Formats: sequence, structure tokens, C-alpha cells
Amino acid sequence: MSQGQPRSGPRPAMMLALATLGFAVNFWAWALLSPLAPTFKDVLHLSSFQQALIVAVPVVVGSVGRIPVGALTDRFGGRAMFPLVSLITIVPVLYLGLSGHATLTGLLVGGFFLGVGGTAFAVGVPFVNAWFPPERRGLAIGVFGAGMGGTAISALSTVKLVTAHGIATPFVVTAVVLAGYALLAGLLLRDAPGRVAPAEPLSRRLAATARLAITWQASALYAVLFGGYVAFSVYLPAYLRTAYGLTQADAANRMAGFVLLAVVMRPVGGWLSDRLAPTRVLAVSLAVVVAGAAGQAFTPGLAPWGTVAFLAMAAALGAGSGATFALVALLAPQNKVGSVTGIVGAAGGLGGFVPPLIMGALYGQYGSYALGLAALAVVALAALGLTVTAVAGSVARSATGPDPRVTAPPGSELREDRS
Repeated sequence: MSQGQPRSGPRPAMMLALATLGFAVNFWAWALLSPLAPTFKDVLHLSSFQQALIVAVPVVVGSVGRIPVGALTDRFGGRAMFPLVSLITIVPVLYLGLSGHATLTGLLVGGFFLGVGGTAFAVGVPFVNAWFPPERRGLAIGVFGAGMGGTAISALSTVKLVTAHGIATPFVVTAVVLAGYALLAGLLLRDAPGRVAPAEPLSRRLAATARLAITWQASALYAVLFGGYVAFSVYLPAYLRTAYGLTQADAANRMAGFVLLAVVMRPVGGWLSDRLAPTRVLAVSLAVVVAGAAGQAFTPGLAPWGTVAFLAMAAALGAGSGATFALVALLAPQNKVGSVTGIVGAAGGLGGFVPPLIMGALYGQYGSYALGLAALAVVALAALGLTVTAVAGSVARSATGPDPRVTAPPGSELREDRS
């Protein structure tokens, strides 16, 4: 086997399954505060903005943290980083469950460090990418991306566990699962054979990554697509309770349905990108988001039009998120996939941080969510324009030969990681 050649056979599938499990478990932890935000609002007498802030803080920390974690994964590999991220996440999970939930300050501090769980995404993409040949990476990374369904586990289980056994229970259960996964990953995970690790300093690698066209094109798209998914997954329960008068449990269940559909569609988006083109999948996905957000801005009845709008957006956001990383796999240099993923993943998470704050503030000011949803439609329309122009141009250039903007800079030093 040539150096750096992705393997075939059962082992890549096993590594993909372990990485997807790790992503799901860490995202489960990352999303623990969202289903309980309405409860915290009532018990601690929080404003709508404070409620939105509680669920948004882990999102922004997990997003920004993906930049260094992605670069560190390029250097040290997923075999080391998956157990490390999982073990670190246990600390804020236990803090929130045992004492941090009692005050707004405690929730914000715990939520800040809970954001570490959200960085697992930047570990998994380069890890999975290295195990598969280019023609299968869109599907493989899409399957890995289905691990974002960890937020559905949180939505379906957190409130029920609190109701049955007390506030600490979901946090303790999640901490135990994280510890179990860290042990499993330490025993079974292996980096792809011939994995090449960059030897240059972190700052130089990040600077080189920032000069790649794919970094910023994919970041803009992911900020809209995955950012939209994150925003709805953390704020949808509050939106449904306020706009439609649903109970907390009913709103959480509907949010779980939104998440599950997006999760199922993410590998579908990657698979379609392998067979058609990432830009086609992105264009259709963004067009659906434009239509769905514009329609929901009028707050139609939940049955059927509101449900149709949200489910259509869930499917589009999931498929588009999968297509975005099929685009990264197509255009990013192999030794910089982790660094590119970190920046793109950060953009996606930050894209999810802003909308809940805007929605909470707009509702507090005007008593309506219409302006926030209309803004989503406009932003998605702009992303659609970017896709059919600049992004399509980058893909066309990659098909005709190396593009100097998507190759490693001269003088990059590489060494083989034989760990």
C-alpha cells in the first residue's frame, strides 16, 4: 500500500462508526442545557434574552474552540484527541448537574466549558477523511455528521430524566457515557495508516489555512446551513412554546423530530454530492431554506403549514451541511483538512450562536419572531448566490487542474506520523 493511501475493507467502517459515536456522545453533552432552558427561565426568573444566552454560550465556545482543536487534530490525530475532548467535557457536565444549575452565573460558567464538547466535530472530520478515498468521502463525512443527532438524544431524554429522577440525573448519565466512550476510543481508535502530520507551528498552519479560498467559501455556507440547524435545535423549544403555546415536553419532542430529520439528511447530502456535485446539492438546499423561512415568518398554523415549513428546512439544512463538507473534502489539501474543518466548523457554530440571541431580543422588543425568520430567508438567499458563482467557479477550476489557492504553500514541511 502506498504511503497515505486510504484503506479498503472493514476497518474504515469501524473507525467511522467509532468517530460517529464519539461525535454523538459529545454533542449530547453539548446540548444538555437547551431542553431545560424554559425550566431555568421559570425557576430563576430569567428574561427571554437571558434564556437565549444560556443555550447560546456553549455554542459559541464550542465553535471558536474548533479552530485550535482542528489544527491539533492535524498534528496529533483523532486517536489522541477524541478521548481527550470527551474526558474534558465530563468536568462541566458534572458541575452543571451537581451545583451550577442553581444560578444564572453558574449556568453561564458551566455552559462556557460545556462548549468543549462541541469541538468534537473538528476532530472527527479529518480523522474520517483520512480513512476513505476521495470518491467516498462525501458519504463518509455525511455519515459522521449524523452524529449531530446527539442533540436529539438530549432533547428526548433530558426533561424526562429530570422529571423522573431530579435535575442532576441527565448530567450524571451523560458524564458516565462520556467516560465509557473515552475508554472505548482509547482502546480501539487508530489513525489512518500513513497519516501525514504537519511539522510547522500551529500559528503558521492556521495562517496558511486562512489563505485558502475553500476555507472562507465553506465557512460562509456552513454558517448559514449548520448555523441554522444549531439555532433551531437550541431555540425551537422556546419558539414553539411562545408562538404556539405548546407544553415543554411537546415542544422538546417536536424539536427532536426536526433534529432527527436533519441528521438523516446529512449523509444523504454527502452521498448526493459524491454522485452529482456539492454545488447542486447546496443550491437546492439553500433554495428550500429561503422558501421555508419566508413562509414561517408569517407564523402559519402549526398543522399543517408550520410543520411543513420546519421539516422542509430541517431536511435542507441537514443535506446542505453534508454537502458543505463534501466540498471541503473535494477542495482542501489533505494535510490541512483538520485546520479547514476547524475554521469552517467555527463559522457554523457561530452561525448558530447569533440567531437565538436575535430571536430572543426581537421577540422581547416586538412580540413577534417574523423579522428574525425573514432575516434568515435573506441570508440564505445571499448564500445561494455565493454557491452558484464563486463556489461553482472553485469547483470548476479544481476539475481542470490544481488551483494555487487550494494547494499547500511552498516550503510546507511534512513528516509521516508513525504513532
